[in-house]
Amino acid sequence: MTSSETSAQKLPVGFLALAAVTALSLAYTLHLIFFVAPVELQMGIVQKIFYFHVPSAYSMYVGYALCVVGSAIYLAKRNETAEALAVAGAEVGTVFCAIVLITGPLWGRKAWGTYWAWDPRITTTLLIGMVYVAYLLLRNLGATGEAERRFAAGLGLFGGFLMPIIHYSVKLWRGQHPTVITNKGGGLHPDMGMALGISFMAFTFLVVLLIWARASAERARQRIQTLELDAAELGLLEDHS
Repeated sequence: MTSSETSAQKLPVGFLALAAVTALSLAYTLHLIFFVAPVELQMGIVQKIFYFHVPSAYSMYVGYALCVVGSAIYLAKRNETAEALAVAGAEVGTVFCAIVLITGPLWGRKAWGTYWAWDPRITTTLLIGMVYVAYLLLRNLGATGEAERRFAAGLGLFGGFLMPIIHYSVKLWRGQHPTVITNKGGGLHPDMGMALGISFMAFTFLVVLLIWARASAERARQRIQTLELDAAELGLLEDHS
């Protein structure tokens, strides 16, 4: 193997740098959450789920928003890079949606006395997760023809209409779910606020890293699929010669 081939297989420097920054910021976030931020008086240690639940919801929005953008570009221009971004956004967004739907009931059990309540925000979050699971099933398990890819992109766009509903559902339907962050500020202890802010930063690095990795893998899969189709066409031409 030549040195050029070896270097081609190396990960980009920017990716490695982002991975290092992500690891350090996550470690510092855990330190702030468990050793600096005080234990909340009413919720106790369960309140610390807050530092994972809220940034996970934000990361879910980031992933799904990228899926919407990528799907729209793919439908308009049939751009495979945009489709790779859409697939990556949907997968990563769904991972964080699952985290939200796991940590939320753990919080709810302590706050409401039940793991699950058909609260508007909880219900709409479950709904958008189901939409993007359907998108991924269609995109990854079904046929990969143009019709299926366009229909999946349409689902990706449809899920985007649900995101504002999730965000404003507490105000629209007066559900039980608290409005965690408002433009009026909050009564968080300064150390709690710092832990939450750093957690948002760390989760931003994490979601970008995961989407970068998944989109790169999807582009590689697309290239392999193109090569396989080209090879199949060449094989048919040889059979007829």
